[in-house]
Amino acid sequence: MKADEKKIIITQVAQKIFSRYGLLKTTVDEIAKAARMGKASLYHYFRSKEDIFKEVVEQENRFLKEKIREAIINEDTPQKKMKIYVLKKMEYLKELVNINSALKDEYLENYAFIEKIRGKNSREELYTIREILQEGEDKGIFDINDIELTSFAIASALKGLEYPWSINITFREIETNVDKLMEILFNGIVQR
Repeated sequence: MKADEKKIIITQVAQKIFSRYGLLKTTVDEIAKAARMGKASLYHYFRSKEDIFKEVVEQENRFLKEKIREAIINEDTPQKKMKIYVLKKMEYLKELVNINSALKDEYLENYAFIEKIRGKNSREELYTIREILQEGEDKGIFDINDIELTSFAIASALKGLEYPWSINITFREIETNVDKLMEILFNGIVQR
């Protein structure tokens, strides 16, 4: 078996184990056993458990971004793009336990690679939201005084909703909440 194939197997089994137990409670022994290799062999491909977790999180993050981009491209209005952006992000964060953990769990803040992933994720989120808002502005659908500040406000609001929406709430409820959120975002709260 080729080295690339071994790495894929290691990350696939590690993804499941990390999803179940988290970074701190997972051991290299468990990963090696699940990958059907010795611990020493595993260290040939990864220097540490943290390196394996980093690879898993980066893979999940790439998958998340790809799925969100695919969904946005298929929508024809900036309103639909914003809605599908939020829905897909919430949907995949519920499934991708490791990237979700990396983005929100405080105990992971001490890992430099987690901070880099969080920073990159935040920049990409701001870029995507800014892109959608700019399209709406260019098409005369939105009237935004400050796209940068509006993008930041929307991204911050979404960050605040990620955790409560990721626990004990069905996707149907998330969809209903996103509809309400989009109503507020696009129509405001001022009586007309």
